Amino acid sequence: MRNLLIKMSFFGGNYHGWQIQKNALSIQEVFQNALYKILSDKPDIKGCSRTDTGVHAKMFAVSIKTENTISCNRLMLALNSYLPRDIAVYDISEVSEDFHARYSALSKTYEYHIQNSAVRNPFSDGLALHYRCPIDAELLNKAAKKYIGRHDFKSFCSTHSDKEDTVRTVFDASVHRDGKLIIFKISADGFLYNMVRIMTGTLLWVNEGRIDCEKIPDIINGRERSLSGKTAPPHGLYLMDVAYTRSS
Repeated sequence: MRNLLIKMSFFGGNYHGWQIQKNALSIQEVFQNALYKILSDKPDIKGCSRTDTGVHAKMFAVSIKTENTISCNRLMLALNSYLPRDIAVYDISEVSEDFHARYSALSKTYEYHIQNSAVRNPFSDGLALHYRCPIDAELLNKAAKKYIGRHDFKSFCSTHSDKEDTVRTVFDASVHRDGKLIIFKISADGFLYNMVRIMTGTLLWVNEGRIDCEKIPDIINGRERSLSGKTAPPHGLYLMDVAYTRSS
């Protein structure tokens, strides 16, 4: 039995997230169907994360176990021949038997992209949030730094989540401007449901003066969703990287 780590990227705008759903098309369903055409089997697919409808990934990892002897390179080429143009596999490698795409992850890095311009950019439609008001990137960078550390992030978790353990460690968080694009980047050992999108919405409220930058620690300590900002829409969110041990 071989355990394979498969890395892919995708544009999420045409799908209802990663996980298979009964009445909606998901990325996992499309990937699983392509895999079946090659292996004539449907192995149990372990995804590194759940992504919401419209969320994108520049690096998404899955692990599968198979007895098929196809080489990693041939499998990659075959998968890409069956996958649609908005999903692409770019790396496949054999990993240890106990490797799990989700539970073996040491950290994940997300970015949220905001097109900050008076006029919307047709080329960023579906790829970034269009935000007309001027953004003070330095202020938001200062605010983002207050997310860093090991905290209970219940204030930044959707009320629809059933997670009991809401403590996470944020390793780094920053905001920077690249022309008219504002990028919020955050790395942590794990994320709660809608956590990055709520953090982004909170930063936008800081920009609008609705939340004082210095009050973010109080919002964290308050452990109440009502204290933080709005949930930013999904189409500006990207899973950028999932880090594993070198031995994986």
